[in-house]
Amino acid sequence: MPADAARLTMDDKASLWPRASMTDKIDFSSRMGRAFHTLSPKLDEAYFMRCLEETANIGDTKELRLEEMVRACISLVRDEGE
Repeated sequence: MPADAARLTMDDKASLWPRASMTDKIDFSSRMGRAFHTLSPKLDEAYFMRCLEETANIGDTKELRLEEMVRACISLVRDEGE
């Protein structure tokens, strides 16, 4: 199986995040940081890792996709005035 096949994607269910390996979480956070850093310097790998961890661990995420969690993380920074 190719290495890319196991990568987390925006279409994955958010409920996968807590069970994902640290390597997969770092990979996904890094990709999000590279993709969205131009919107704000705060949107880096460390921010996405922290935000996704916090978001995945509060409430019921069964029906959410990672894309929706990423959007929520971005909106939090935008709401701060960045």
